[in-house]
Amino acid sequence: MKTDPNNDIVKLCAQGMNLEGEGKNEEALKLFQQAWNLATNAKEKFIAAHYVARQQKNVSDKLKWDETALNLALEINEDDIKGTYPSLYLNIGKCYEDLNDLDKAKKHYQLALSYTGFLSNDGYGEMIKSGIENGINRVTE
Repeated sequence: MKTDPNNDIVKLCAQGMNLEGEGKNEEALKLFQQAWNLATNAKEKFIAAHYVARQQKNVSDKLKWDETALNLALEINEDDIKGTYPSLYLNIGKCYEDLNDLDKAKKHYQLALSYTGFLSNDGYGEMIKSGIENGINRVTE
């Protein structure tokens, strides 16, 4: 997905990612929440929600933020946003798996799989595909 590196929301999330890399997750979450509060459109809100989800301490809260990010992504009318769907559905599937709702987990893993054609052919794309396959295997065994 194309993002403007000069966008204030993108800048806040990038700063938060740097803090994550330093193990400063509480500080990172504050920046991600600030980005959420300042976001003015679906794309900005999607970006912020995705990062807020990463820092949630319990599965139910993570699921809420992952679903928020997905719903916002679905509102964005740009072709390249579809490349985020596999990861979003994967994250939601994992939350449902962790909540022991295997039917919903399987449904979301299958949805993730249905969008893998939009992933790039690189390490990231392969990682997401592998995560989806592993999730499907875990919930269908």
